[in-house]
Amino acid sequence: MRYFIKLAYNGTKYNGWQIQPNAPSVQETMNKAFSVILRTEINLMGAGRTDTGVHAKEMYAHFDYDSVLEIPSLIHKLNSFLPKDIVIYDIFEVSDEAHTRFDATKRTYEYHINTFKDAFLQDQSCYFHQKLDLDLMNEAAKTLLNHTDFQCFSKVNTDVNTFDCTIFEAYWTQENGKLIFTISANRFLRNMVRSIVGTLINIGLHKITLNDFETIIKGKNREKAGFSVPAHGLYLTKIEYDFEKIRQLGN
Repeated sequence: MRYFIKLAYNGTKYNGWQIQPNAPSVQETMNKAFSVILRTEINLMGAGRTDTGVHAKEMYAHFDYDSVLEIPSLIHKLNSFLPKDIVIYDIFEVSDEAHTRFDATKRTYEYHINTFKDAFLQDQSCYFHQKLDLDLMNEAAKTLLNHTDFQCFSKVNTDVNTFDCTIFEAYWTQENGKLIFTISANRFLRNMVRSIVGTLINIGLHKITLNDFETIIKGKNREKAGFSVPAHGLYLTKIEYDFEKIRQLGN
């Protein structure tokens, strides 16, 4: 029987989602918790990877287990066992073929920038004090929807078959001295959001033009794009599925 897990985590203390040698990861921490509580070895498969220090307000993973689970009791036990920076919201049965990574139809990230120094945001948001032209940054963000090849924003030497992504939305908002960049796509490349944000910041600083931005995308050269902003301002906020399709409907 296959189960989906809906969870969230503060990534500050972890070297990302995926298991790493000699470094703490969210996946390893959760594998241990599930294995202890269920008294059998459990290996979770995540919906994707987040880098060191990146947070997830909504993440999904799946695992296989031979018996029917008492879901409310299991969630309570796991949340009691797990560290405070990881929380499980739900566990539910799905079809045996359902896959958290391959069945995801849309993923949304946010990047948070605080424009004032705040001691309580140092691990939750990136501090940037220079004035940014938000209107110009939003104009540039709109042009992302006109492209599909984002090799220029991908980490070099990454193991992917294609650099194509379909971006559904990309925009900046501002509220109470905080800037938030929201971007949704069917998939993301490694380091893609952080390098997009860094390049848009260069536009906001008037270091590059909108025409330069188009040229960078078409050039497919990571060295021509902007800097990669720090990981601690990045949040995976939503992963979408066709739940009617993946849920176990029969009894």
